[in-house]
Amino acid sequence: MAQPAPAQAPAAQDGASKSHHPSASKTISAAATLILADAQKKLVDPDFRRKEKLQGLLPKNNDSPFGNFPDESKAYTRRTHRDLTKNATEKLETKAVKTHKDFIRRGLGTGGLTSSVLHGKPREIPPPPRAGALNKRKIPSTEFRRFYDRGDLPIRVCHGGTGNSIKWKVPEEKLDYHHYLPICFDGLREKEDPYRFLAVQGVYDLLAKGGSKILPVVPQLIIPIKTALNTRDPEIIGTVLKVLQALVLSAEMVGEAFVPYYRQILPVFNLFKHCNVNIGDKIEYGQRKRQNLGDLIEETLEILELHGGEDAFINIKYMIPTYESCVLS
Repeated sequence: MAQPAPAQAPAAQDGASKSHHPSASKTISAAATLILADAQKKLVDPDFRRKEKLQGLLPKNNDSPFGNFPDESKAYTRRTHRDLTKNATEKLETKAVKTHKDFIRRGLGTGGLTSSVLHGKPREIPPPPRAGALNKRKIPSTEFRRFYDRGDLPIRVCHGGTGNSIKWKVPEEKLDYHHYLPICFDGLREKEDPYRFLAVQGVYDLLAKGGSKILPVVPQLIIPIKTALNTRDPEIIGTVLKVLQALVLSAEMVGEAFVPYYRQILPVFNLFKHCNVNIGDKIEYGQRKRQNLGDLIEETLEILELHGGEDAFINIKYMIPTYESCVLS
């Protein structure tokens, strides 16, 4: 008589236990992680985003929910402010001329001149200025923001109890990737919601279901990626690096298609490759967030080498001399 297999019962129990906890296998999306990071920053500095706007690093929002006001309505205000400033400056200059026109200016008279044989103090020579290669750059307004404000993108935010997601009005498989994928990549340099959330999550959704449609669009993605990296903003660079890894792994031959464009992308990698955290023998508890640029760049370069074909390493080595191969070692 055949004996029943006792090994199936624990498996069924494991499956039943997993079904009671669906949140155990659910992971937080990359876009939701950025929202959580902003919430933590607000606890320390509630005005951190406002300070970046005052410095001119972030683009300004529209004048109203319906768009910017027409230029003819702004011209009077600008002209009035300019005229008032000009008139005030002219009055001050005229007053200064009337007050001192009868006096000799300092250094033009002949009285009071003295000489001395003492040597004066040597003038302090200031140190050479810093190049500022790692400083943040101004973030220009994105095409994603313009298209979304006009209502031309078939997406909306779906608010849920455990986290927000994207609701596509059209299935991703039927979208024109030559049009929508570069627009979403252009929105990767956004730092304000809902633009950033929609752009980042939209990129991951399109890459997950793109398949063979992704490879022909790679040349159109180089300029948005390069523009986002050139902002020199660590937060934006970290987001782009994670997207680059997902892009290379999304379809076949994508890694090899990136090899001719290494000269446009890798210079910023070379700048931030040394930006690593030296904590000695301590534990880096934030490594699950993957915000360390040095580790992210090293990981991205290894993925580019593994999926870039036989010419990938020599091209990476040409742009980043300190990179060591993960294949040849």
